Amino acid sequence: MEFKLQPGLKAEFTAEVKAEHTAAHLGSGGVPVLATPILIAFLERASREAVQPELPEGWTTVGTLVNIRHLAATPVGLKLTARSTLTEVDGRRLVFAVEAYDDKEKVGEGVHERFIIDTERFLGRVEAKRR
Repeated sequence: MEFKLQPGLKAEFTAEVKAEHTAAHLGSGGVPVLATPILIAFLERASREAVQPELPEGWTTVGTLVNIRHLAATPVGLKLTARSTLTEVDGRRLVFAVEAYDDKEKVGEGVHERFIIDTERFLGRVEAKRR
């Protein structure tokens, strides 16, 4: 299957930081601020949304690499905006420049890679692994 994705595709995702998004809630830290795993999830979502509309039905992407710097704490109640720009297409491997901002400052940046998959085939392999 050939895909016609070109660098420059962009998307952003904005959400309010809630108690369930905190390091204290997740157990990844002991303070009530945005947890790094949630920051990564928001950046992954923006990356997926940048390319999903361009993929054929039955195809999607999965994350394969994250290299993220969490630069500043974001308290509950502030909004977080995750932005992603597709920077490289290498067959089915996609590379994104990602960054995140809260209402006050830049809080994260880095690189994220995703891989294009045939959803049905992928889930078939997952099910075979389960058995």
